[in-house]
Amino acid sequence: MKQLYFLFFLLVTATLYSQTKVSGVVKDETGMSVAFANVIFKDSNVGTITNEEGRFYLESDDTYDAVVFSFIGFETKEISLGEKTTYKMEVTLSEEAAALDEVVIFSGKTSKKDNPALTILRKIWENRRENGVKKFNQYSYDKYEKLEFDLNTIDSSLIKSKMFKGMEFIWDQIDTSNVTGNSYLPIFINEAYSKVYGDNLMNEEKEILEGNKNSGFSNNQTLIAFVKDLYKEYDVYDNYLKFFDKAFTSPLSRTGIDVYNYVLLDSAYRDNKWCYNIVYYPRRKNELTFKGDFWVNDSTWAIKEINLRASKSANVNWVREVYIEQEFDVLNDSIFLITRDYFLSDFSFRKKEEAQGVYGRRTTLFDKYSFDKARDKSFYKQQIDPYNEDIYNRPDNFWEERRMEQLSKDEKGIYTMLDTLKTVPRFKAFYNIGATLASGYYQIGNVDAGPVFSIFGFNEAEGLRIRLGGRTYFSQNDPWRIEVFGAYGFKDERFKYGLSGKYLIDKNSRLTVFGGNRKDVEQTGASLTSSTDVLGRNLASSSLISVGANDRLTRINLSTAGFSIEPAKNFNVRLTGSFRTLESATETFSIDYFDENGVQQSELSQAELELGFFYTPKRKTSGYGVERTVINDGDFPNLYLGYTRGLKGVLGSEFEYSKLQALYTQPWNIGGLGRLYTTVEVGKIFDPVPFSLLNPIPGNQTLFSIYNTFSNLDFYEFVSDEYVSLHVQHNFGGRIFGRIPFLGKLDLREVIGFRTVYGNLSQENIDLSRPAFQSITDGPLLPSNLSPSNELYYEYSFGIGNIFKVFRIDVNFRGNYLDRPDARKIGVTGVFGFSF
Repeated sequence: MKQLYFLFFLLVTATLYSQTKVSGVVKDETGMSVAFANVIFKDSNVGTITNEEGRFYLESDDTYDAVVFSFIGFETKEISLGEKTTYKMEVTLSEEAAALDEVVIFSGKTSKKDNPALTILRKIWENRRENGVKKFNQYSYDKYEKLEFDLNTIDSSLIKSKMFKGMEFIWDQIDTSNVTGNSYLPIFINEAYSKVYGDNLMNEEKEILEGNKNSGFSNNQTLIAFVKDLYKEYDVYDNYLKFFDKAFTSPLSRTGIDVYNYVLLDSAYRDNKWCYNIVYYPRRKNELTFKGDFWVNDSTWAIKEINLRASKSANVNWVREVYIEQEFDVLNDSIFLITRDYFLSDFSFRKKEEAQGVYGRRTTLFDKYSFDKARDKSFYKQQIDPYNEDIYNRPDNFWEERRMEQLSKDEKGIYTMLDTLKTVPRFKAFYNIGATLASGYYQIGNVDAGPVFSIFGFNEAEGLRIRLGGRTYFSQNDPWRIEVFGAYGFKDERFKYGLSGKYLIDKNSRLTVFGGNRKDVEQTGASLTSSTDVLGRNLASSSLISVGANDRLTRINLSTAGFSIEPAKNFNVRLTGSFRTLESATETFSIDYFDENGVQQSELSQAELELGFFYTPKRKTSGYGVERTVINDGDFPNLYLGYTRGLKGVLGSEFEYSKLQALYTQPWNIGGLGRLYTTVEVGKIFDPVPFSLLNPIPGNQTLFSIYNTFSNLDFYEFVSDEYVSLHVQHNFGGRIFGRIPFLGKLDLREVIGFRTVYGNLSQENIDLSRPAFQSITDGPLLPSNLSPSNELYYEYSFGIGNIFKVFRIDVNFRGNYLDRPDARKIGVTGVFGFSF
């Protein structure tokens, strides 16, 4: 992950010439830009289309002396080329006097029932599940994938920049993109060769990686996996194509006619198959759509070729350009199989053409298809060794035999250039800055110091707090890890500390042992699902500013030991034993209770044994050490079921009880309507326990929007021994604001939220902890006053996201229980974050 952030860090600072290059802009006679016009070298099949601003770039390795420009409703124009390289052309097209006779053409809105392009589109829908490998019971094929990152829009000022002093040799690798026309410098390349097996009857697919090679960062599975997930595979026949956590409407979608215009432009033979050429372009701006064209066969209605270029006005951050090409080969008269997939994205902090950026390019080639060879279900379920060192160290002859596309001279040079660059001191300095920003830790030898973002904090018990910590880090695949921190509060004048260790015994079953001890101040009222993570997030000290008095804090001394195992992929079983002592951290907050003799106690000692089951289907991770990096964080469901048993008498433990808890979180892509997050939590304690062992409904007194908490609840405003809660948050991704003229260009995004909880509290538990409850309420000690038992508590919120591309502000409304003392009816919170 650190290496990837350095690649994007280059954004901040931010030869081989073809025989013929042209670029410029196409306009009509009034000076208006002509979008989606055809640009082609005369007497060739080498062409492109103009973007939404009418701009184009075209190049070829061959020499041509003329370029032809055409578009529906305009006269075709041919321009001679006096030089092999002609930039900044200004082309004016004149309206034609008569319409074409050969084909019925539509322009503007093309939803008319008699539009032949729509008739063809419906044929594609009818046959889309009958094409390619889906026509066979089983299939297999070889796959070669090449991923490359390039620093682009390189000019003389960047080349002469003092930032690159001592690294001038990197400019020898400069090339030019045949899609955008911008110069670029290759800075990273990764090659992968795999065998893919599938069974349509069992709905199973398995990919076995046989070789992987990259420049400069060998054996870094985190970087490789992150980049691959960024360019996850897609099917153009699907209704929505997901890139960068955004769902683009496919031009082949059944809902495509609602967002695209389609024009039947041409018909011709493509590899001895008669095909129709259809041009499509978006009806409206600011939506997640493409423009481009595709060729479709006239009998199978299978796609022969397609290109997609993301709309310039699409509400996507940090991405200036997305371009896709796919090519299909004819296996026989009725089956088309994909042979090539090309994906280019242009990342930049600004969308202006002259701004520096980073290209991300993926080329995937497919070969050696084989069909109808059945394999047992056990073949697809069998887990593969998470890391085989031989795969990442294949010899050169392995790649020479399996590459389906030879590397260019520039691509070969990347391997040498990156290896040399890593020895330059200035590069190392930039690398360390990027790594620190990415991970929150600063590496000193084999120790990471940090997290740097948790050094300062504030709360009512400690006042100003300073925290310093570190962890061992020899490599991302360390079989063991130790973490430690020390903290000091200037108000309570106390020293706090934490120590944690874990060791991976077996990498295949993920059998891990762990243990630790922490003595600290904690906000135990911030989460329903309890955690025994020794060095987990501490809301008591992570915020410098809070709403109201954040004084309901607890001093905790927690020791844990246990083990975890992963009997199946993404299914983890964990057994944890813990012992903790608890006491109030402030004079204004009490956790007092009556012991079995009726004597009031202010300190609690309790031992627990917890059995937890964690299931995260579709989660992707990298590495094989004791800690793994989650690649697709927030893109998979999360299920937890836990049983906790209180152990009376162990080390002086005072209570015996049983507790069940469950949590289910699920993200949903709702097509073109955005992204929905849902969370359900339930829990019950079956025996009497004191106040500090109950389940507080999670409040939030910070100024930050924290998902799965209640923004207008104070800490410990509600406490329960049984509960069920629901949290829903939906991000429309700008679909509403994008259609409002004066808001469309701001790329703002609409976010709505709803959260509710029902809880109950027995009179027995109230009587057991009467002193504690009296410290947090002025009213009678009844279940209806201490937990949301007489009616569901609920909140709702409206937010505006993507402010300056990094900030969201939410206005939160409390739905009921408004008559409670100091009830916060309306609140404003915000959250920072980088997202596409």
